[in-house]
Amino acid sequence: MKTMSAREAKNAFGLMIDTARAEPVLIEKHGRGVVVVVSVEEYERLSVRSGRTDKGETRTKGASKSGQ
Repeated sequence: MKTMSAREAKNAFGLMIDTARAEPVLIEKHGRGVVVVVSVEEYERLSVRSGRTDKGETRTKGASKSGQ
């Protein structure tokens, strides 16, 4: 698993996306892991495995900017 700081992920967003298509990317803030970015295919594989059926839904409408 590739690891990037939040600043690196922000400044090299395209690279982070390209990397996440090949392997999960752990994003760290202040040296602690906070999120993992995975490809759509990996997310769907994990969703099916866990029995989730909400594939394709996104949370972009009304998304909060708090915590940035």
